[in-house]
Amino acid sequence: MRYLDETRTLLAVAAVLGFLGVALGAFGAHALARRVPEERLVAFRTGVQYHLAHAVAIIAVTWIAQGAGQDLALFAGWAFVAGIALFSGSLYALTLTGRRTFGAITPLGGVAFLVGWALVLASVVAGPTRVGGPIQ
Repeated sequence: MRYLDETRTLLAVAAVLGFLGVALGAFGAHALARRVPEERLVAFRTGVQYHLAHAVAIIAVTWIAQGAGQDLALFAGWAFVAGIALFSGSLYALTLTGRRTFGAITPLGGVAFLVGWALVLASVVAGPTRVGGPIQ
């Protein structure tokens, strides 16, 4: 039951992050394009790209979590959430404020993404799995 509750929570978080990623992408393309220098706009676009890719990855790990390695897969999902907050969030802040100090946070988000992907691998290696549940 705990896995079901945590999986639902993680799926809801992924849905919110996906929604926000699309909204922020549209905001960057339309509202920011006329107000922000191109170099900062490139950083914003990079943030949106990683944001959306990892929102989808969170959905994937909830599916993997239904098989073996559940804890590791769910931890991977939360690592991706942290990565979006730190990596993409810092790039959004840098773009909107122009303060380069936010760039110091970005690598921490990158590390969170890497940890998440390592945990995905570990969850698959931990036991026999197939997407959507254990091997019969």
